[in-house]
Amino acid sequence: MPCTPLGVQRLLLESDVELNGAHVVVLGRSMIVGKPLALLLMQKNKTGNATVTIVHSRSRNLADITRSADIVIAAIGRAQFLKADHIREGAVVIDVGINRVEDAAKERGYRLVGDVSFDEVSKKASAITPVPGGVGPMTIAMLMANTVKAARQASSG
Repeated sequence: MPCTPLGVQRLLLESDVELNGAHVVVLGRSMIVGKPLALLLMQKNKTGNATVTIVHSRSRNLADITRSADIVIAAIGRAQFLKADHIREGAVVIDVGINRVEDAAKERGYRLVGDVSFDEVSKKASAITPVPGGVGPMTIAMLMANTVKAARQASSG
């Protein structure tokens, strides 16, 4: 299983976000994040049982769909794409994106932002992940977990 979807699932689990019966909208349909994450969250187990809708930048009535979600996961690859009008009050928002935007005030000439417009969405969300520092460390943690699991399997076989 790809590390980022596992990291998001673990983040939700460890944050006590109720997935059982929740409506999750995954914004992004990639083979690395969007689709595997949707499959993980739909599984019939304690870390799943969600009703998942996958949407993308060309989905009709996108804001209507994302506003219906208990949990919105943005993995679309577009800087600050998800705005406050895309979510309902109290939704949980997971920002998987990492994008460079020009910023002359920064020494490097850019800053990192997610797929979510953090400042405006954080006012409505009950919980939101920052970029950087949210899903990225979870991806690394799951990479380490996968490495340990693979090493154990290799040594026992």
